[in-house]
Amino acid sequence: MSGRKRADISVGLLVAIVMKEDQRSGDLTEGVVDRILTKSATHPHGIKVRLETGEVGRVKEVLEE
Repeated sequence: MSGRKRADISVGLLVAIVMKEDQRSGDLTEGVVDRILTKSATHPHGIKVRLETGEVGRVKEVLEE
C-alpha cells in the first residue's frame, strides 16, 4: 500500500519514509508513526509523518498494519 492517502495511515503503523535529505537518493527509513503531519486527505508525494524516533518524512510504503 502506498502512503498517498491519509486514511491509510495511522499512529502506531510500521512504515517506510523518505526524509527530505534522502529525496535525491531515494533512501528509505523504516519506523513507527508517532504523528501524522499532513492535514489534507491525499498528497501526491506521500503523507508527511513523524516517526517515534523523531525523524520526519513522507510515507512511501505501509509495511505492516
